[in-house]
Amino acid sequence: MSFLTASSGVSGITPDDYGPLIVQPVERESVALQVASKLKTNSTKVHIPVVQTDAGASFVAEGDEIAPTDAIMGELEITPAKCAGLSIVSNELAEDSDPDAQKLVGDGLARSIARVLDRSFFNSLPAPAPEGLEAVGGVGTVDAGTKFTNLDAFQEAINRAEDVGATITAFAANPVDALTLAQLKQTKDSNVPLLGSDPTTPTRRTVLGVPLYVSNAVTVGTVWGIPRDRVMVVMRRDVTLDVSKHARFTRDQTAIKATMRVAHAFPHPAAIQRISLGKA
Repeated sequence: MSFLTASSGVSGITPDDYGPLIVQPVERESVALQVASKLKTNSTKVHIPVVQTDAGASFVAEGDEIAPTDAIMGELEITPAKCAGLSIVSNELAEDSDPDAQKLVGDGLARSIARVLDRSFFNSLPAPAPEGLEAVGGVGTVDAGTKFTNLDAFQEAINRAEDVGATITAFAANPVDALTLAQLKQTKDSNVPLLGSDPTTPTRRTVLGVPLYVSNAVTVGTVWGIPRDRVMVVMRRDVTLDVSKHARFTRDQTAIKATMRVAHAFPHPAAIQRISLGKA
Protein backbone atom coordinates (compact mmCIF):
# COMPACT_ATOMS: atom_id res chain seq x y z
CA MET A 1 0.00 0.00 0.00
CA SER A 2 1.19 3.55 -0.78
CA PHE A 3 0.04 7.09 -0.03
CA LEU A 4 -0.91 8.92 -3.23
CA THR A 5 -2.10 12.45 -3.98
CA ALA A 6 -5.59 10.99 -4.37
CA SER A 7 -5.50 9.23 -0.97
CA SER A 8 -8.31 10.26 1.33
CA GLY A 9 -7.35 13.01 3.77
CA VAL A 10 -3.90 13.61 2.22
CA SER A 11 -2.91 16.98 0.79
CA GLY A 12 0.88 16.70 0.46
CA ILE A 13 4.05 16.26 2.46
CA THR A 14 7.55 17.67 2.73
CA PRO A 15 10.09 14.95 3.61
CA ASP A 16 12.71 17.48 4.80
CA ASP A 17 10.53 18.39 7.79
CA TYR A 18 9.79 14.89 9.06
CA GLY A 19 12.41 14.71 11.83
CA PRO A 20 10.66 16.54 14.70
CA LEU A 21 7.27 15.32 13.48
CA ILE A 22 8.34 11.77 14.37
CA VAL A 23 10.78 12.16 17.26
CA GLN A 24 8.49 14.28 19.46
CA PRO A 25 5.31 12.20 18.98
CA VAL A 26 7.14 8.95 19.83
CA GLU A 27 8.06 10.31 23.24
CA ARG A 28 4.55 11.68 23.69
CA GLU A 29 2.71 8.53 22.56
CA SER A 30 4.83 5.86 24.26
CA VAL A 31 3.72 5.05 27.81
CA ALA A 32 7.06 3.30 28.44
CA LEU A 33 8.94 6.53 27.78
CA GLN A 34 6.64 8.35 30.19
CA VAL A 35 6.85 5.96 33.15
CA ALA A 36 10.52 4.88 32.96
CA SER A 37 13.84 6.68 33.13
CA LYS A 38 15.48 7.30 29.76
CA LEU A 39 19.11 6.31 29.42
CA LYS A 40 20.78 7.38 26.18
CA THR A 41 23.99 5.76 24.99
CA ASN A 42 26.37 5.81 22.04
CA SER A 43 27.57 2.25 22.66
CA THR A 44 26.47 -1.07 21.23
CA LYS A 45 26.08 -2.50 24.73
CA VAL A 46 25.40 -0.86 28.07
CA HIS A 47 26.60 -2.22 31.41
CA ILE A 48 24.38 -1.08 34.28
CA PRO A 49 25.85 -1.62 37.77
CA VAL A 50 23.53 -3.17 40.33
CA VAL A 51 24.06 -3.05 44.10
CA GLN A 52 22.82 -6.46 45.23
CA THR A 53 23.71 -5.96 48.92
CA ASP A 54 24.70 -2.68 50.57
CA ALA A 55 27.82 -2.31 52.69
CA GLY A 56 26.94 -2.89 56.36
CA ALA A 57 26.83 -0.36 59.19
CA SER A 58 26.45 -0.69 62.96
CA PHE A 59 26.88 1.29 66.16
CA VAL A 60 30.43 1.38 67.45
CA ALA A 61 31.64 2.33 70.91
CA GLU A 62 33.96 5.29 71.22
CA GLY A 63 37.49 4.34 70.24
CA ASP A 64 36.57 0.88 68.93
CA GLU A 65 37.62 -0.35 65.53
CA ILE A 66 35.03 0.02 62.75
CA ALA A 67 34.66 -3.32 61.00
CA PRO A 68 34.88 -2.95 57.22
CA THR A 69 32.19 -4.49 55.04
CA ASP A 70 31.83 -4.63 51.27
CA ALA A 71 28.85 -4.10 49.06
CA ILE A 72 28.00 -6.97 46.73
CA MET A 73 27.84 -5.70 43.17
CA GLY A 74 26.48 -7.08 39.94
CA GLU A 75 25.63 -5.69 36.53
CA LEU A 76 23.13 -5.89 33.72
CA GLU A 77 24.36 -6.08 30.14
CA ILE A 78 21.86 -4.41 27.83
CA THR A 79 22.00 -4.51 24.02
CA PRO A 80 19.52 -2.15 22.32
CA ALA A 81 17.53 -3.70 19.46
CA LYS A 82 16.23 -1.98 16.35
CA CYS A 83 12.63 -0.81 16.10
CA ALA A 84 11.66 0.57 12.69
CA GLY A 85 8.76 1.84 10.60
CA LEU A 86 8.47 2.52 6.87
CA SER A 87 6.04 4.60 4.82
CA ILE A 88 5.90 5.04 1.04
CA VAL A 89 4.58 8.20 -0.65
CA SER A 90 4.36 9.25 -4.28
CA ASN A 91 6.76 11.95 -5.45
CA GLU A 92 3.79 13.99 -6.64
CA LEU A 93 2.54 14.03 -3.07
CA ALA A 94 5.98 14.92 -1.75
CA GLU A 95 6.30 17.81 -4.21
CA ASP A 96 2.77 19.17 -3.71
CA SER A 97 3.45 19.62 -0.03
CA ASP A 98 1.23 20.81 2.79
CA PRO A 99 1.95 20.75 6.57
CA ASP A 100 -1.18 18.72 7.37
CA ALA A 101 0.11 15.79 5.33
CA GLN A 102 3.52 16.02 6.98
CA LYS A 103 1.83 15.54 10.32
CA LEU A 104 -0.29 12.68 8.96
CA VAL A 105 2.71 10.59 7.90
CA GLY A 106 4.94 11.66 10.78
CA ASP A 107 2.35 10.85 13.43
CA GLY A 108 1.56 7.54 11.76
CA LEU A 109 5.17 6.37 11.89
CA ALA A 110 5.52 7.70 15.45
CA ARG A 111 2.42 5.84 16.63
CA SER A 112 3.67 2.60 15.09
CA ILE A 113 7.05 2.86 16.80
CA ALA A 114 5.45 3.86 20.11
CA ARG A 115 3.05 0.88 20.00
CA VAL A 116 5.86 -1.58 19.29
CA LEU A 117 8.02 -0.03 22.00
CA ASP A 118 5.23 -0.33 24.57
CA ARG A 119 4.45 -3.93 23.61
CA SER A 120 8.08 -4.86 24.15
CA PHE A 121 8.23 -2.96 27.46
CA PHE A 122 5.11 -4.43 29.08
CA ASN A 123 5.24 -7.94 27.60
CA SER A 124 7.69 -10.73 26.79
CA LEU A 125 8.09 -10.72 23.02
CA PRO A 126 10.30 -13.13 21.07
CA ALA A 127 13.74 -12.04 19.88
CA PRO A 128 14.93 -9.73 18.46
CA ALA A 129 12.60 -7.65 20.67
CA PRO A 130 14.16 -6.71 24.03
CA GLU A 131 12.88 -8.42 27.19
CA GLY A 132 10.01 -6.64 28.90
CA LEU A 133 8.28 -6.65 32.27
CA GLU A 134 6.54 -10.00 31.71
CA ALA A 135 9.96 -11.66 31.42
CA VAL A 136 11.43 -10.15 34.61
CA GLY A 137 11.78 -12.54 37.52
CA GLY A 138 11.53 -11.46 41.13
CA VAL A 139 9.02 -8.63 40.78
CA GLY A 140 6.67 -7.96 43.66
CA THR A 141 3.22 -9.51 43.24
CA VAL A 142 -0.07 -8.36 44.71
CA ASP A 143 -3.25 -10.45 44.52
CA ALA A 144 -6.21 -8.15 43.85
CA GLY A 145 -8.84 -10.89 43.99
CA THR A 146 -11.17 -11.55 41.08
CA LYS A 147 -12.17 -7.93 40.42
CA PHE A 148 -11.30 -4.41 41.48
CA THR A 149 -13.70 -3.16 44.15
CA ASN A 150 -11.37 -0.81 46.06
CA LEU A 151 -7.80 0.46 46.05
CA ASP A 152 -6.40 -1.83 48.75
CA ALA A 153 -4.22 -3.73 46.28
CA PHE A 154 -2.68 -0.47 45.09
CA GLN A 155 -1.90 0.58 48.65
CA GLU A 156 -0.28 -2.81 49.21
CA ALA A 157 1.83 -2.36 46.05
CA ILE A 158 2.98 1.07 47.24
CA ASN A 159 3.92 -0.37 50.64
CA ARG A 160 5.73 -3.38 49.15
CA ALA A 161 7.86 -1.04 47.04
CA GLU A 162 8.60 1.07 50.10
CA ASP A 163 9.71 -2.08 51.94
CA VAL A 164 12.59 -2.40 49.47
CA GLY A 165 13.42 1.30 49.45
CA ALA A 166 11.54 2.29 46.28
CA THR A 167 8.69 4.68 45.50
CA ILE A 168 5.97 3.86 42.97
CA THR A 169 5.79 6.83 40.60
CA ALA A 170 3.31 5.42 38.06
CA PHE A 171 0.68 2.73 37.60
CA ALA A 172 0.06 1.35 34.09
CA ALA A 173 -3.12 -0.49 33.14
CA ASN A 174 -4.99 -1.79 30.11
CA PRO A 175 -7.94 0.42 29.06
CA VAL A 176 -10.35 -2.31 30.25
CA ASP A 177 -8.99 -2.22 33.80
CA ALA A 178 -8.54 1.56 33.73
CA LEU A 179 -12.25 1.94 32.96
CA THR A 180 -13.20 -0.40 35.82
CA LEU A 181 -11.08 1.63 38.22
CA ALA A 182 -12.48 4.91 36.91
CA GLN A 183 -16.02 3.70 37.59
CA LEU A 184 -15.36 2.86 41.24
CA LYS A 185 -17.17 5.21 43.62
CA GLN A 186 -16.14 6.43 47.07
CA THR A 187 -19.18 4.81 48.68
CA LYS A 188 -21.99 2.52 47.54
CA ASP A 189 -24.51 5.35 47.18
CA SER A 190 -22.05 7.96 45.90
CA ASN A 191 -21.40 9.25 42.40
CA VAL A 192 -17.98 10.63 43.38
CA PRO A 193 -15.16 8.68 41.65
CA LEU A 194 -12.74 6.82 43.88
CA LEU A 195 -9.82 7.77 41.65
CA GLY A 196 -8.28 11.20 42.02
CA SER A 197 -7.28 13.65 39.32
CA ASP A 198 -4.14 15.61 38.53
CA PRO A 199 -4.87 19.39 38.71
CA THR A 200 -2.05 20.07 36.22
CA THR A 201 -3.46 17.54 33.73
CA PRO A 202 -7.26 17.35 34.13
CA THR A 203 -7.65 14.24 31.94
CA ARG A 204 -5.07 12.22 33.91
CA ARG A 205 -6.32 9.96 36.69
CA THR A 206 -4.41 9.17 39.85
CA VAL A 207 -4.51 6.19 42.20
CA LEU A 208 -3.74 7.22 45.78
CA GLY A 209 -1.92 10.23 44.36
CA VAL A 210 0.10 8.18 41.83
CA PRO A 211 -0.54 8.87 38.10
CA LEU A 212 -2.38 6.11 36.23
CA TYR A 213 -1.22 5.57 32.63
CA VAL A 214 -3.24 3.58 30.12
CA SER A 215 -1.86 1.36 27.35
CA ASN A 216 -3.26 -1.45 25.21
CA ALA A 217 0.14 -3.11 25.59
CA VAL A 218 -0.61 -3.99 29.22
CA THR A 219 -2.27 -7.39 29.71
CA VAL A 220 -5.89 -7.23 30.86
CA GLY A 221 -6.08 -8.14 34.54
CA THR A 222 -2.61 -6.76 35.28
CA VAL A 223 -1.65 -3.33 36.59
CA TRP A 224 2.03 -2.48 36.91
CA GLY A 225 3.36 -0.32 39.73
CA ILE A 226 6.55 1.27 38.41
CA PRO A 227 9.28 3.17 40.28
CA ARG A 228 10.83 5.45 37.66
CA ASP A 229 14.34 5.31 39.10
CA ARG A 230 14.42 1.48 39.07
CA VAL A 231 13.17 1.01 35.49
CA MET A 232 14.95 2.24 32.36
CA VAL A 233 14.43 2.51 28.64
CA VAL A 234 17.91 2.38 27.10
CA MET A 235 18.07 4.27 23.81
CA ARG A 236 21.06 3.75 21.51
CA ARG A 237 19.92 6.85 19.72
CA ASP A 238 16.79 8.92 19.20
CA VAL A 239 14.49 8.16 16.31
CA THR A 240 16.47 8.52 13.08
CA LEU A 241 14.75 9.49 9.86
CA ASP A 242 15.94 8.50 6.38
CA VAL A 243 14.24 9.61 3.17
CA SER A 244 15.16 7.98 -0.15
CA LYS A 245 13.84 7.86 -3.70
CA HIS A 246 16.27 5.19 -4.87
CA ALA A 247 14.53 2.03 -3.69
CA ARG A 248 11.24 3.13 -5.31
CA PHE A 249 12.87 4.60 -8.44
CA THR A 250 10.72 2.77 -11.02
CA ARG A 251 7.51 3.79 -9.26
CA ASP A 252 8.54 7.43 -8.78
CA GLN A 253 7.94 7.16 -5.05
CA THR A 254 9.77 8.18 -1.89
CA ALA A 255 10.46 5.85 1.03
CA ILE A 256 10.40 7.38 4.52
CA LYS A 257 12.06 5.21 7.16
CA ALA A 258 12.11 5.85 10.90
CA THR A 259 14.33 3.73 13.16
CA MET A 260 15.42 3.67 16.78
CA ARG A 261 17.55 1.24 18.80
CA VAL A 262 16.14 0.56 22.21
CA ALA A 263 16.07 -1.93 25.08
CA HIS A 264 14.77 -2.06 28.64
CA ALA A 265 16.61 -2.45 31.93
CA PHE A 266 15.13 -3.56 35.26
CA PRO A 267 18.02 -3.41 37.75
CA HIS A 268 15.80 -3.77 40.84
CA PRO A 269 12.97 -6.24 40.09
CA ALA A 270 11.67 -6.35 43.68
CA ALA A 271 10.83 -2.64 43.45
CA ILE A 272 8.43 -3.28 40.54
CA GLN A 273 4.95 -4.34 41.62
CA ARG A 274 2.53 -6.45 39.61
CA ILE A 275 -1.11 -6.20 40.70
CA SER A 276 -3.01 -9.16 39.28
CA LEU A 277 -6.63 -10.22 39.05
CA GLY A 278 -7.42 -13.94 39.36
CA LYS A 279 -10.17 -15.83 37.58
CA ALA A 280 -13.62 -15.66 39.09
